[in-house]
Amino acid sequence: MFILHITKIKFKLVTLVVIFLCLSVIRNNTMSVSRLDLPSPLEQVKTEKKVMALTVNVDWGEEYIPSLLDIFEEYQAKVTFFVTGRWAEKNPELLIEMASRGHQIENHGYSHPHPDKLSIAQNKEELLKTEEIIRELLGKKTRFYAPPYGERGKNGLLAADQLGYTTVLWTLDTIDWRADSTPELIAQRILEPKIRFSVKPEKNGAIVLMHPKENTVKALPRILAKLKDEGFEFVTIEKLITFSLPGNTTP
Repeated sequence: MFILHITKIKFKLVTLVVIFLCLSVIRNNTMSVSRLDLPSPLEQVKTEKKVMALTVNVDWGEEYIPSLLDIFEEYQAKVTFFVTGRWAEKNPELLIEMASRGHQIENHGYSHPHPDKLSIAQNKEELLKTEEIIRELLGKKTRFYAPPYGERGKNGLLAADQLGYTTVLWTLDTIDWRADSTPELIAQRILEPKIRFSVKPEKNGAIVLMHPKENTVKALPRILAKLKDEGFEFVTIEKLITFSLPGNTTP
């Protein structure tokens, strides 16, 4: 009986040691992931200049884009369209017109998946497929990536960075895709942004996110007119990033 008791004690000790070692491995793996030096998405450019980048994420809504283009032209606004590859394939003539009006065309992935649910390789495939479609249509390589759903997980960020892309998110979100987003609400979210985390968003160097929606078309003239009265200039992402550089040189 004594021998059996000792054996049970040894078994418990071995079990505790194994559990401790397993927890240490899990902790070390977690720490290594959390300490991973992930590239930071571009959300705003720090500048004292009154400049702002309007971005339009496009996977649908082509019926509203001609109206958006006319409004942008009326207010001398150059914007950045982030388009999916599947949309570009279906709307090549419209894509070419968007570029011909001086707007920047960039990458929104191919099929609008959730980047956080894909592997690094799958995210790269989404980017490269769209990159090739846009290159064939416009003769230019995309360099900026707006992840669908604004997801900023490890796999999407690393995939974009490894392909030489800068991931772009936003400072101010119109949330225009929601059914309850009226033109008034859309305008308010940009002109009078709410305080978040005890900080009011800064408009200088801001990136604004919108989509081709009917209420966005209705809200846009009011937004642009008010911002122009405040002295703002509307530039592409490519030009916006130069305002954080010495001398504010532009491409």
